[in-house]
Amino acid sequence: MASMPIKLLLFGFSVCLLGFASSSSSDLSEISLPSSSSVSPKVSLGFYYESLCPYCSAFIVNHLVKLFEDDDLISIVDLHLSPWGNTKLRPDNVTVVCQHGAFECFLDTVEACAIDAWPKLSDHFPFIYCVESLVTQHKYDEWETCYEKLNLNSKPVSDCLSSGHGDKLELKYAAETSALEPPHEYVPWVVVDGQPLYEDYENFVSYICKAYKGNKVPGACAKYSSGKSSHRVKVKRSPLVCRRGVSMWDWLERIKTSFLSHIDITGLL
Repeated sequence: MASMPIKLLLFGFSVCLLGFASSSSSDLSEISLPSSSSVSPKVSLGFYYESLCPYCSAFIVNHLVKLFEDDDLISIVDLHLSPWGNTKLRPDNVTVVCQHGAFECFLDTVEACAIDAWPKLSDHFPFIYCVESLVTQHKYDEWETCYEKLNLNSKPVSDCLSSGHGDKLELKYAAETSALEPPHEYVPWVVVDGQPLYEDYENFVSYICKAYKGNKVPGACAKYSSGKSSHRVKVKRSPLVCRRGVSMWDWLERIKTSFLSHIDITGLL
């Protein structure tokens, strides 16, 4: 007889548990959890460049920075910077020849180290923007002032440079640039979701907006909502690019040769 109350208590306890489970499942069924499919993927934006190409620095300072002027716009973009460009790697896989001289090789490595030292885009882009702003002013030898301007510790980048890690990073960028399909023809080389924009790279925002599949469209995309598809634009002016295989020194040498030839010819007349 003494066992009856215990059995009743156990029965009542089990009923309570069942009621709680039923209530909990009912409550849980009313909670809507976000599905992974409801989160739209970001639009990938690849920027392949070299630090002393004037068109690359102008693009960073005057155009690429627009991404950060609109929080909604930058939130839908996965920006990847690749500081290598038209640099050539010698057969020894160690020696590099940069299009605009040795200082460009050095600055490319500085920017590669900055990306590595401060992986967050919001951390490394201001530094690269600062350096490239100096390039546009022909003051790129003052690049170290960017540490103080941005209140950054210079040690991570200086350690990266002195240890040789920066050189390894550059080889990584060399490999990814070499693997581009279609191959890059010049810099700036801007790619949106795997598609190069060619000479129309300054209009990169319109391509981002057209590639984005999400519902929350950034305000910056309003003027691109006409539904017209992206297409390669034929630019009437000369393309603002640094082409592969043509260095600044080669270009100056051609001008010099042409000028001297003109003097020789006129001297014979």
